[in-house]
Amino acid sequence: MYRPRWIYWKETYHTKFQASCIKAKLEDNWHGGYEVGPLVEVIRLKNKKYVVRYTYDE
Repeated sequence: MYRPRWIYWKETYHTKFQASCIKAKLEDNWHGGYEVGPLVEVIRLKNKKYVVRYTYDE
């Protein structure tokens, strides 16, 4: 089974809204392009901060 490779954004965020804004920005970069866009997720860490991660396909 194929497992995606994940890249984590360089910052953590205090609110889910802040992380969701970065998620939208990443998704918009691929909109209308020739490549298939990445799968982007917002994840809550144990310290109650949020991080954004997206797939990396070769």
